[in-house]
Amino acid sequence: MVGVEPEVRLLVRATWQPGPREARPALVVVHGLGGSDASAYALSTGQLAYARGFHVLRANMRGCGDGEALCGRLYNAGLDTDLLAVLRFAAGLVPRLSVVGFSLGGNLALLAAGRRRAELPAAVRRLAAVCTPLDLAECAGALERPANRLYQRYFMRSLIAGYRRRQARLPQLYEAGRERRARTVREFDDLITAPYGGYRDASEYYERSSSGPWLTAIDRPTLVMNAADDPMVPVASVLRWPLPDHGIVRREIAPTGGHVGFVGRTQAPGFFWAAERVVGFLTHGDETSPMPLVSSPLRC
Repeated sequence: MVGVEPEVRLLVRATWQPGPREARPALVVVHGLGGSDASAYALSTGQLAYARGFHVLRANMRGCGDGEALCGRLYNAGLDTDLLAVLRFAAGLVPRLSVVGFSLGGNLALLAAGRRRAELPAAVRRLAAVCTPLDLAECAGALERPANRLYQRYFMRSLIAGYRRRQARLPQLYEAGRERRARTVREFDDLITAPYGGYRDASEYYERSSSGPWLTAIDRPTLVMNAADDPMVPVASVLRWPLPDHGIVRREIAPTGGHVGFVGRTQAPGFFWAAERVVGFLTHGDETSPMPLVSSPLRC
């Protein structure tokens, strides 16, 4: 359990290698919207990283997964201070850290590396962000396309159910029935995420919480990995952002992979080949992995 601020506690599940902790690097894994430390991609990446010698810490955003019992507060894409708290905690236990974030978790990782660069623990050596929405407004718009209505429904069911649980737990903080007016993720963010997160509306929330503008501020080796066929993160919204001139940030666009899919031949559990690419980069910086054979459906 990691304390962030009064009434905010984060659940982090750690799997330690045998022997002295300082002898091994640690990998912090952060899930995406509607996910948790038990998400398939988090487990696959964690298992592969552990097999290759990492301690593994799977972090839950506030109120996510089993962490909901510790904290009833809402999370959002701009809460990079929560991730910083986890990294400071981990840096107090091991001298070398890497971070991988998936989807919304990738946005938090990139914000922490860019916007919070001066506060990032020196122990953090490398970062990776997979299927990250670098422009939150454009990704919210992509979800509103007719072809993405199933994804929209998936996220809305998760968001509304989560809000109702939090409202029942903290009725003095969250207004009952507010979620009934939301039909899309953008409307949910306008009605709930933004006002309860300290933003004027969804537009301000998206503008202030998008990680794209902060890529040029990153000063540690970072992999930004997306798929050209991601239905929720348009590839143009990934490519438009300039990278640092020093070349320390690497951007890779796989031809297929969907949104956190990346199914193909790999040593990673669940045929999740992105895990092999990420762990290779975090280990050596230049490892490659097989390209996917077929993209999979949504796995956040």
